[in-house]
Amino acid sequence: MLDAATASWEDVDAGIKSGLIAVLPVGAVEQHGPHLPLLTDTVLATGVARRIAEGTDALLLPAIAYGDAWTAEGWAGTLSLSPDTLRATVIDLGRGLHRMGVRGLVTINGHFGNREPIALAARSLSELGLPVLHLDYPHLEALAAEHMESEPAGPGFYHADEVETSMMLALAPDSVRLDRAAPEYPEFPPLFGSEPMKLSGFNSSGVFGDPRPATAEKGEALITGIAAESVRLIGLWRKEHGL
Repeated sequence: MLDAATASWEDVDAGIKSGLIAVLPVGAVEQHGPHLPLLTDTVLATGVARRIAEGTDALLLPAIAYGDAWTAEGWAGTLSLSPDTLRATVIDLGRGLHRMGVRGLVTINGHFGNREPIALAARSLSELGLPVLHLDYPHLEALAAEHMESEPAGPGFYHADEVETSMMLALAPDSVRLDRAAPEYPEFPPLFGSEPMKLSGFNSSGVFGDPRPATAEKGEALITGIAAESVRLIGLWRKEHGL
């Protein structure tokens, strides 16, 4: 793996010439309850991306720290990009990688609101000739069902809960304040997912689920499982595109 954050231009040039693909983490700056930091999604995306880059001998890019966090703007600290801005940012970075000679890009998304902008950017970049694989923590739902004690607040909905808190304990334990952790299981409105809706309208703490059973060991199991499935999918993708 080559870490672009500490590499020189000569290191990157040599890595590209050797055939390295690039891995780009995409996070967000948004509330994660009283016990987790605002940068949780970016920390998690970066940590997972690093494992994936190590497993695929890839060029690890610095994360896009901001994302489309409009749904969490009801809480202080959340800073959101518009979907168009995030899409354009991924496209601009992809164009730069393509210009350098990088043959493929993998995005590792740590925030639900980023999915559509990243997917649209991937389509535009593929039309320019840069293959893009966009991953959203594959296999997470099955891993959570296997390793977590608490129930999710909603199907596949993990936010400031046991899942994210465990992953943060594995990656950045000093930033977790378990003494502040408390559960909240809000009632989702009937039209949730069918119209634009800010989460603060039906949730007070910003927690969705129960973070209290979280452990670093559970977080490590999640990260290991996500990385393994990601590496498998990247192998299939590389074979398909001859990378």
